[in-house]
Amino acid sequence: MKLPEEAVLLRIFIGEKDKFHGQPLYERIVMKARELHLAGATVIRGILGFGADSRLHSSKLLELSQDLPIIIEIVDDQENIDKLLPFIDEQVIEGMVTMEKVKVLRYRHD
Repeated sequence: MKLPEEAVLLRIFIGEKDKFHGQPLYERIVMKARELHLAGATVIRGILGFGADSRLHSSKLLELSQDLPIIIEIVDDQENIDKLLPFIDEQVIEGMVTMEKVKVLRYRHD
């Protein structure tokens, strides 16, 4: 697969506890992106954060949170990202979704 130099970064902010039919929502989003043949996705687990409710989520041992911040980043062209957006709109009940233009310098595999 070849990505154009000008692509789009879709970034989805959710909580670790968010589920889709009992499965972690972040896993389902990545699997849906793969099913749609998007270029790739990465899930990042945060150690500290807060969202619209201002509730602090932390990985500190004394404040052991079961709902750490999760960020899913997906880069592809606008057309392919648009295929995923209806699913995201339907499944992300709480959180934030952002999109920005990015310049792809390299996208390689053997």
